[in-house]
Amino acid sequence: MADDNSHSDFPGTLQNQFLIAMPQMMDPYFANTVTYLWRHNEEGALGIVINKPLQACVADIFGELNIECSLNDRRFTEQHVLAGGPVERDKGFIIHDAGGHWESSIQVTSNISVCTSKTILQDIATGMGPNNYLIALGCAGWDAGQLEREIYENAWLTTPATSDLLFSDDYASKARSAAALLGIDLQQLSPEAGHS
Repeated sequence: MADDNSHSDFPGTLQNQFLIAMPQMMDPYFANTVTYLWRHNEEGALGIVINKPLQACVADIFGELNIECSLNDRRFTEQHVLAGGPVERDKGFIIHDAGGHWESSIQVTSNISVCTSKTILQDIATGMGPNNYLIALGCAGWDAGQLEREIYENAWLTTPATSDLLFSDDYASKARSAAALLGIDLQQLSPEAGHS
């Protein structure tokens, strides 16, 4: 089920879409990635890569920020922190279920928000946070017209985001699963596509 995309007035917006790297993507950072676009307007686009797990887990982030964790939740030691993009790599971004009220939280759709606040991490640690969340370090950014150009040049596929895939921890199959939403098998696409 695609999430509601009612929070943007920019015509042709790709906000709340997955950006799937095509097999010929040469940028080593973005090869085989799926990026969740949480902002897209006339000024450019912002996204978070959702399938590049780091060695660090959520419990490591709690330790780094001196956040007391009152829950004995295996998820904190098993859930990876993600490499969200090459921009602001030392800044944490949390994609989460909408509904709570955390400072700096930006509602993307009626179901999804993005936040950079430490308070949401404190609430997650005590069981008061959102049910579904991803924590990433860094984000991806495109200047005005840059993303549209890259899509025109066949660097990316786009498809409406789904919560199930967004919050899935099966990182290895996210690109394949996102492309399957379009009925496309990435393994069938030649890395040489579009070159003569």
